[in-house]
Amino acid sequence: MSILEDKAIGALSGAAVGDSLGGATEGYSPEVLQERFGGLVRDIVGPFNVEWKTARPVSPFHKGNGHITDDTLMTEALISVYESVRDHLDAYTFAEGIIPEMVTKERWIPELERESLLIHRVFHAEKWLVLKLLHAHADPREAGYGNIVNCGATMYMTPVGIVNAGNPEAAYKEAIEIAGAHQSSYGREAAGVFAAAVATAMTPGATIDDVIDTAIAVAHDGTKAAVIAVTEEARNVSSWETSFKQLRAAMAPFDTLGEAYREPGPDARKPSRLKSIEELPLALAYLRVSRGSFEDGVLGAINYGRDSDSIATMFGSMSGAMNGRSAIPHNWAETIERESRIDLISNGKRLAAVALEVAEKDAARAAKIQPGLKTLFGLH
Repeated sequence: MSILEDKAIGALSGAAVGDSLGGATEGYSPEVLQERFGGLVRDIVGPFNVEWKTARPVSPFHKGNGHITDDTLMTEALISVYESVRDHLDAYTFAEGIIPEMVTKERWIPELERESLLIHRVFHAEKWLVLKLLHAHADPREAGYGNIVNCGATMYMTPVGIVNAGNPEAAYKEAIEIAGAHQSSYGREAAGVFAAAVATAMTPGATIDDVIDTAIAVAHDGTKAAVIAVTEEARNVSSWETSFKQLRAAMAPFDTLGEAYREPGPDARKPSRLKSIEELPLALAYLRVSRGSFEDGVLGAINYGRDSDSIATMFGSMSGAMNGRSAIPHNWAETIERESRIDLISNGKRLAAVALEVAEKDAARAAKIQPGLKTLFGLH
């Protein structure tokens, strides 16, 4: 197995593990979670609501028991788009590819326990893609304007980082380009920053500080400020078990949802140059808190609560890219593959093959223009 394949498999496996473990804890505070599960969650658990088919407001989604959520389903859809195009994506090629993935392709939806269309599982922010691109025929470069601003575009940008492995600036630009069809403001910004962080994590020898420094370097506005504030506070965290209040306090000034996560106020999820999604700064913070341990980082992310599946997805992607699938403990990846009917190793190999093709095309394109540039600028 090549280094590229190992890292791609690690990134996608880590993201899926984080997504699955965090699905069972999503939407609640650490205190409520500990009361429900009898302490800190340390492994794959069943759904928060045992009667998930009739529970509100999550019905009819069977979160827990090794089931991936829409974070991973959208990631798989983006992998398929890359496989079809076999090159960098822009807003148009993304739009052309993602809509059939969402509205015509039947797939196993673990939380529904049946085959269905992706459109029937995704959240409202993702349904926006279908509304604007398919039904409203919006320009893909700006279709994201008007959508709620959340982590919807960020949560599935791992493939962009893998395709642009080792080139975080290119990953940022490509994610910003395609996320314009989905999000605006700090939601779109976070997608670019996360893709850049994954691209750095894919680089052999990259450290935790390298990944965080990349995120800070490419970020703007409230996203940059939030990443700095939360990752700096992470230096003061002694363990993931005691991290929740510290990191939440550091994030609170940049978050629009407030403390009652399930009861967002009238200013929630609106465009702003001063705010940030919560998930990315927290994922980067848990990368620092983990000190290289996948288990510590993902357990911190899922026990933090709130949008825990997306926090853990982003953490898992970056940690998995740095350390490979072998760093994921407890046979979590294998269990999730079985229970969610997903082949993460195959996904990683397929996307790594695309990434290699794209790198070869990039090299050929650069070589083609070099003679003209040398002549134009008098270079030798």
